[in-house]
Amino acid sequence: MERNYKVAAAAFLNTDELNCRTAFHEAGHAAAIHIRNRQKQLPPVFFEIQIKRPDSSQREFFAKVVDGNLIQNLPIAVIESFSAMTNCGQHSCQRAYEADVVNLLVGPLAEAKYVAIGDGEIFNLELMTLEALRHYGGHSDLERAQYYLDYFITSKTLRDKKLAELLKQAYRFIDDALHWVCISSLAKFILESRQEVISCDEAIAVFDACLSAPQHERWGNVLAFAGR
Repeated sequence: MERNYKVAAAAFLNTDELNCRTAFHEAGHAAAIHIRNRQKQLPPVFFEIQIKRPDSSQREFFAKVVDGNLIQNLPIAVIESFSAMTNCGQHSCQRAYEADVVNLLVGPLAEAKYVAIGDGEIFNLELMTLEALRHYGGHSDLERAQYYLDYFITSKTLRDKKLAELLKQAYRFIDDALHWVCISSLAKFILESRQEVISCDEAIAVFDACLSAPQHERWGNVLAFAGR
């Protein structure tokens, strides 16, 4: 899940702000892959977060979620998991690609919510059009989402309707307060860790610690991070 900007948009961002936006974007992807898939009783899939930090030859911070796609694991992870269901092949495939599309959309939405909060603006679905997400590192995410839908739905009208539906689902995931705390916690971990790879198990440990923490501790960590 590779995040990118239009060059003109990125040029106006300072380094620290761009780094934070990157961290929230990738943390959003990871949270959806683990938390949302689990809520939907979908099979777990491997992912990791690869990170490149600034050094003498490279000035830009870079992070990317690698793997985490259900559709690529259909032969073993999805079809077998739903083998007891009627019409399991078609049903499994649809659930997998829809989940993958939602997980793709959550990344730029997480970045957009981070920016809205920082600017003291309201974050709502009406402002989050698909075109708007391209300004939050979502160009390649949207291209990939469209590729999924082009492959599985032949009618453009039905594709557009499905994409709008999945965007709403992605927004509802982001809009959940507890999910946002989990995303913020992993974003903080991405920025502060000195690792080049954050493993799937490490990311899940961040989420599990956050989900099991008392409410005041969850929000205390997020508020401390917001004032960094």
